[in-house]
Amino acid sequence: MSNNEKSPYCFPRLEIDLARIAHNAGKVVEIFGSRGIEITGITKGVCGDPDIARLMVNSGIKCLGDSRIENIEKMKNAGVNAQFMLLRSPFLSRIKQVVQYADISLNSELSIIRALSDHARKIGRIHEIILMVELGDLREGIMPVDLDQTIEQALLLHNIRLKGIGTNLACLSGVIPDQEKMDALSSLAESIEHKFGLSLKTVSGGNSGNYDWFVSSKNTGRINNLRIGEAILLGRETLHRNPIPGLFTDAFVLYAEVIEAKKKPSAPFGKMAQNVLGESPSLEDRGMMNRALAGIGLQDVHIAGLTPKSQIKIIGATSDHIVLDSGESDLTPGQAVSFDLNYIALCAAMASPYVQKVKKQY
Repeated sequence: MSNNEKSPYCFPRLEIDLARIAHNAGKVVEIFGSRGIEITGITKGVCGDPDIARLMVNSGIKCLGDSRIENIEKMKNAGVNAQFMLLRSPFLSRIKQVVQYADISLNSELSIIRALSDHARKIGRIHEIILMVELGDLREGIMPVDLDQTIEQALLLHNIRLKGIGTNLACLSGVIPDQEKMDALSSLAESIEHKFGLSLKTVSGGNSGNYDWFVSSKNTGRINNLRIGEAILLGRETLHRNPIPGLFTDAFVLYAEVIEAKKKPSAPFGKMAQNVLGESPSLEDRGMMNRALAGIGLQDVHIAGLTPKSQIKIIGATSDHIVLDSGESDLTPGQAVSFDLNYIALCAAMASPYVQKVKKQY
C-alpha cells in the first residue's frame, strides 16, 4: 500500500501475512532439521496468537514456547495441539497455573523447582524442567560450577522430570552463541549424563542468534533444540539482524494515519526544558520543512524499532504521536504511512489494544 492510498481498515493497524509466517516456519524447521535440531516455536512476539501458533504447528513444530503463562493458557484453551514450554522462570505466585498449562518450564532456582514439584504432586501431574546454564550473557542461568549440586537436589523431587539443559545468549548482553559456547554446553550435557546416569532428551542451545553458528559449524555436538521466534516472524538472525536466505522479512507491516501535515520550522522556538521522555533534545535548525504527525505513539509501539517504508524520516515521538520529516512526500491528513518493525516493536504493537491486527492469507 502506498502512502497516498486510502484504506478501509482502522488505524493504527498491524497487517499480518499468515502465508509468509507459515513459509518461514516451514523453512526454519527444514534448515535446522537437516542437522537434527528440533525447533521450539516462540510465540511471545505475537502474544500467543492461536492462529499463528497453529501455523507453526502445521509447519512441523511440535513444541511452542512463550514467556507468559497467560499466552500459553490462551493457546491451550483455543485448542492448539502442541507441547507448551514456559520460557521465563516461573513465578512462585503463579506455580499452580504453570503446572496446569505448561508441560515444560525453563528453570534456574531450586526454590521454584521445589514449588513446582509440590503442586505437581498434589494434582498428580509430571512437570518437565530444563535447567538453564549461565554461559556469559548474564540473564538467567545456573553457574556451571553449581550445576551438579542443583541436579542432585532436583532429582530428589517428586513429579519433576529433568528433560535437559539449555542456555540463553545474545539477549541481555549480546554474547555470541559461537562454537566455544555450544561446545561448552555439549560438554556439560555429557558430563551430567555420565555422572548421574541420565539421558538428557533436550540440549537447547539458544535462539535465532544461533543461526550464524549453525551454518558455520562443522559439528553441532549435543545441541538438538533451538528456541526460535524472530527468525520465523521476521526472517532475521539476531546477532546482526541480517535476513536469513529464503525467509520473508516483511510478514508484519504497521500502518498509521496522518493527522496533520504542515510546513513548520525544523528547530523548536522558545525556552527549553525536558520533553515527555525526560530528555533535553537538541535539534538542528534546517529552516522550514515539511512535517507530519502520525496517529500512533510510545503507548502503542517501540518507536526506535520502526523503519519507514518510504522516503520519510522519524523525527521523534510522544505518547500518542510520531513526528515525521515528510521530505518531498505529498502527505495529507487521512493518508497512511507504513513501517517495518523490529522484534521489540512487534512485541509492543501486538500487545497494544489500540493497534488493530489484520490477518491476511495472501
